[in-house]
This record gives sequence, structure tokens and C-alpha cells, in this order.
Amino acid sequence: MRRGSAALGLPLLGLAVAVGLWWALTVVFAIPPFLLPSPAAVVARLAGNPDLYLANAVQTLYKILIGGATGIAVGFTLALVVWAVPLLERAIYPYLVAARVLPKIAIAPVFLIYFGVGFETAILFVAVIVFFPVVVGTAAGLDRTPESHLDLLRSVDASPVQTFLAVRLPHALPDVFAGVKQSVTLAVVGAVVAEWILSNDGLGSLILVASENVQVDVMLAALTVLLAMGLCLYGGVALCYRAVAWQ
Repeated sequence: MRRGSAALGLPLLGLAVAVGLWWALTVVFAIPPFLLPSPAAVVARLAGNPDLYLANAVQTLYKILIGGATGIAVGFTLALVVWAVPLLERAIYPYLVAARVLPKIAIAPVFLIYFGVGFETAILFVAVIVFFPVVVGTAAGLDRTPESHLDLLRSVDASPVQTFLAVRLPHALPDVFAGVKQSVTLAVVGAVVAEWILSNDGLGSLILVASENVQVDVMLAALTVLLAMGLCLYGGVALCYRAVAWQ
């Protein structure tokens, strides 16, 4: 209980300190609101027009959830195939690892040329970004099973399916969920980038329009909603891992 309270209380304390420093900065140095509005001004902007932020947050959340779920499902499936076929693993796994270092924003213009602008293109972009951490993490996790565990199951003539469900998958869960956690954060980033280039709605588009009009308070309000959304999604994945993790 004490550990859980600390795990929740310390991040909240850190947030309170950061907001306090932000507020002190605007007061002590008398920073003009058009450069850095105070936390109160950002909250007032959120409270003054909540429907604007809610409507755009829903559009961004759709892209994150649909694109993220698609990318995770495809990545997990491909990881199983790559792991099950060693020849295929040797052939394409190095390229999957190398593709992770490719700046994903660089492929957005390619999507724009071939698929145009729209909700479906944005979802596809998010799915591609989410795909790589899951497939790499899952494939690596499936190879981490201790050989002694496998020998034990062979001694009792366990089937490949039984071995996979009883030993390989549980041992791979930390790597699988590590990949999913990365994918969740990348899905938020991908949705924003997609709304800059491939779509015209959502929080990313709102941030872009606000920056063009030098509405810093609108930008920070949208970023606050985006941060809250990302933290909730990441926390949801962490809770799922705690629920299914093999001890």
C-alpha cells in the first residue's frame, strides 16, 4: 500500500513542482503572456472552451486507438511468424531492427503522395510507427526462454502449443509489453504528426493552427490535453501488464 501511494504521490509532487516553477517564472520575470502564459491562463483557456479541446481530443484518440491497435496486432503476428521460421528471422529481422532508427516523420510525405490526406491515411501512419517496437520486442522476448524450462517440458512430451503457452509466452511478456509501452507513446507522437501533414483535425492540427496565429495559450492547453491522454494510455498498458504478468 505504501509503495503504491509513493508510486502515485511522487509523480504528482513532481508535476506540482513543475507547475509551481512555471508560475514563478512568469511572475518573477514578468514574461508577456504571448511568450509564456501562466498556468492559470492555460487553465482558463481550457475551461473557457472545453468543447473545442474535447472534440479534437476525440479525433486524436480515434487515430491513436485504431492505428495503435492495428500496428500492435500486425507487429505481434509478424513476430510470431518470424520466431517460428528461423530462416525468415535471419532474412528480415536485421531490417526490422534497422527500420527503428529511421525518422518516422520522414515517411509522412511518402504517405501523402501515395495515399492522400484523410483519416484512413493518418491511421495507417500511426500503425506503421507502432508496428516496429512490438515486432522487435516480441521476437526478442520469445527467444529468452530458459533452456532448462524447455527441457522440462520436453521430458513430459508437451506439445509445441503447450510449450508456447506455458513457458515461452509468459517469459516473453516483459519484452512484449516493453514494446507496447513504446508503441503507445509513439502512437501519440504519430497521431500528432499525422494531423500536421495528413489530416486536418485533432489536437495536432489545433496546435499547428495556434502556432501559426501565435496563440501560445491555445498550444499549451492542447499540449496539456495531449499529455494527459498519453499518460492515461501508458498507465492503462502498465495496469494490463500487472494483470497478466507471469510471476
